[in-house]
Amino acid sequence: MVKAGIIGVNGYTGGELVRLLAGHPRVEIVAASSRSQAGRRLAEIFPSLRGVAAGDLPVVPPEDPAFSGCELLFLCTPHGVAARLAPEFLRRGGKVIDLGADFRFRSAELYEQWYKVTHAAPSLLAEAVYGLPELHREEIKKARLVGNPGCYPTATLLGMAPLLKAGLVKEGPVIIDAKSGVSGAGRTPRDDLHYAEMYGDFRAYGLTGHRHTPEIEEEAGRVAGREVRVIFTPHLLPVSRGLFATIYLPAARSLSNAELFEIYQDFYTGEPFVLPLPEPFLPQTKGVLFTNRCQVAARFDPRTGQIIVLSALDNMVKGAAGQAVQNMNLLYGFDETLGLETPGIWP
Repeated sequence: MVKAGIIGVNGYTGGELVRLLAGHPRVEIVAASSRSQAGRRLAEIFPSLRGVAAGDLPVVPPEDPAFSGCELLFLCTPHGVAARLAPEFLRRGGKVIDLGADFRFRSAELYEQWYKVTHAAPSLLAEAVYGLPELHREEIKKARLVGNPGCYPTATLLGMAPLLKAGLVKEGPVIIDAKSGVSGAGRTPRDDLHYAEMYGDFRAYGLTGHRHTPEIEEEAGRVAGREVRVIFTPHLLPVSRGLFATIYLPAARSLSNAELFEIYQDFYTGEPFVLPLPEPFLPQTKGVLFTNRCQVAARFDPRTGQIIVLSALDNMVKGAAGQAVQNMNLLYGFDETLGLETPGIWP
């Protein structure tokens, strides 16, 4: 059994991680940390854990001795925190999966430019592996430090990768119009996220400066083998979870929809969690909620010369905690789908 610890367990991502790990046959959660919730048990923070063994686990401060028994550390912390905590744990021989932003970038300068903090462990960026298994599976298997991707980058990169790899996108900005459920904004109370403010509303945020922009561009450039510029506009949906991205890419040549489906089928052959959809089917958030799956579909618009890609996933699962479990499975040589096979909920 892998003995795992979670720091930052009180947030939505931490709670989702507990839910998934509680049903994993090869993992034991031995320590869970939150300064604000220390002294309580997990089931007091997440009532859905009542009656589940993990729900009885006490929440402790991050410096608690319980973490000395961990071989794997999940960091569900705000940016800037993981870079301070990871080095010491790695020095003790452990492995780290960071669900924040600190180890998603190759360049400390790029991270500092967008996140406005000094990176506390820049020397670790060269060895950190970007945790998108569909693109970096073999690197993840050999890693000790994984930077779990953001939810928006996961949806958009999985949507774009087959086209970028095949050289089917010509130079010019890629337009990403994406929407996420409010759980993506985190659990910290904010006036604009109150129920009365959110219900019945729909709005954009982070125009021209959202922090996922450089993450998407850096990874898209690696796949394409050239610089890729994106115009990324996120929106907040008045639902608790789910993420949907519509991506417009300038096509290098004309393509039939059947050809596009074949490209996606070939690229994702054998991938357990990415499902390309043929005509007439299109992705939808209810088709992926509470699963680690991402649905994708592509269509060519001959009038504008654009490829339109649709991508849907659960921002809390494949966009966060589920992908972290998928990465953990790879780190320890488990079946990649272990603990993640459960189908979604409908309706």
